[in-house]
Amino acid sequence: MFPADVLTNAKHLIDILRDQNRTLTTAESCTGGLVAAAITAVPGSSDVFYGGFVTYSNDAKEHMIGVDAELIKHHGAVSEAVAHAMAECAVSTTGADLAVSITGIAGPGGGSPHKPVGLVYIAIASVFDAPRVERHMFGEAGRDEVRLASLRAALRLLEEAAK
Repeated sequence: MFPADVLTNAKHLIDILRDQNRTLTTAESCTGGLVAAAITAVPGSSDVFYGGFVTYSNDAKEHMIGVDAELIKHHGAVSEAVAHAMAECAVSTTGADLAVSITGIAGPGGGSPHKPVGLVYIAIASVFDAPRVERHMFGEAGRDEVRLASLRAALRLLEEAAK
């Protein structure tokens, strides 16, 4: 189901988290649960994976994990501020040690000159370190390609944060 490199990276992340006795949660929008699915595709992921949220709508971001509606209204759902809040809220909602959040515009529609298709923000929140947010421009290669690139970037960020 997933490319070999994705599964390899997910397994490596799980091994690192297991060795550190840490837990992980996800809060995903444009990826629709791909990060959680890649992690749970690895046998033994239940040792570290708390669970995840697919917060595709603004309402879900607000009601499932507690992102402030005014933050979304002011910055837009696809923003550094909202990605940061999603990750922080996922940690506080679950009590997990580490969270990744993803919000973006996978396309083919929905983009604007200010926020084009392929714009994705990925955030990491941790009880051990300062939060981190990355802005990516994955271009207009296509919806599946944007989502897969987001998945790969999220796994890379998670591994860096876990080390």
